[in-house]
Amino acid sequence: MWEKRKALDLIHKTGLIPIIRVDSAETAMKVADAFLEGGVRIIEVTFSVPGATDVVRKLTEQLGNKVLIGTGTVLNRKMVDEAVAAGSEFIVSPGYSKELIDAAKKHSKPCIPGALTPTEILDAYNLGSDAVKVFPCGNLGGAKYIKAIRAPLPQIPLVPTGGVNLETAGPLLEAGSFALGVGSAITDKTAIKEGRFEVITDNVKNFLEIVEKFRN
Repeated sequence: MWEKRKALDLIHKTGLIPIIRVDSAETAMKVADAFLEGGVRIIEVTFSVPGATDVVRKLTEQLGNKVLIGTGTVLNRKMVDEAVAAGSEFIVSPGYSKELIDAAKKHSKPCIPGALTPTEILDAYNLGSDAVKVFPCGNLGGAKYIKAIRAPLPQIPLVPTGGVNLETAGPLLEAGSFALGVGSAITDKTAIKEGRFEVITDNVKNFLEIVEKFRN
C-alpha cells in the first residue's frame, strides 16, 4: 500500500501517467509489461478494459509496491470502492463529482478527476481533488490552454490528457503541467494488433526522456 503523499510525489516526479485502454485483459497485461520494460513505475488501467479490476488485482499481486497502479474512467462511488478493493492506489475520472472525490478521500487515495473550464477546474479542486485532469486538453489549445489556466490558478496541479503526444509533451510540461496523461500516443493500436509491444516500450522511453529534459 502506498502512502498518499508518496504516490502523488511519484506521479509528479515521473511526469507521466501511461494509460491502458484496450479490448481484453490479456492484452492489458502485455501492455503493462511493455510499460515496465520502458522504465515507468506508474500504470493506469481504465474501467473500460474488460475485467479491469482483475487486471489491477493481478498487477498489484505481481508488482507489489514496485509500481503505482491506478484505475481510470472511474465514474462513481461504487467504482471507486471496486477499484480500491482490487488494489488501485489512485483514481482518475473523465469528470468530477463530490461523491467521487469523497469516496477516494475516504480510502486516502489520490483523486484526479476531469474538468475543462476554469470554473470546473476550480470547483473540482475545491471539492478536494489532489490534481485535476484537464480533458480533453488538446481540443482547447493544449499547452497554451494550460498556461492560461495556471496564470490565475497556479496552486492547482493540472494533468492534461487528450492530445498529448511526443510533439505536445514538452510544451505542456513547460507550461507547468503536474504530469501528463497519455493514452493512444503510447498504447499504439496498430502495434498491439501486430503484437509489436516493443513499440510501446520505445514510446514510454521517448516520453520519459522528454520529461527528464523539461524537468531538469
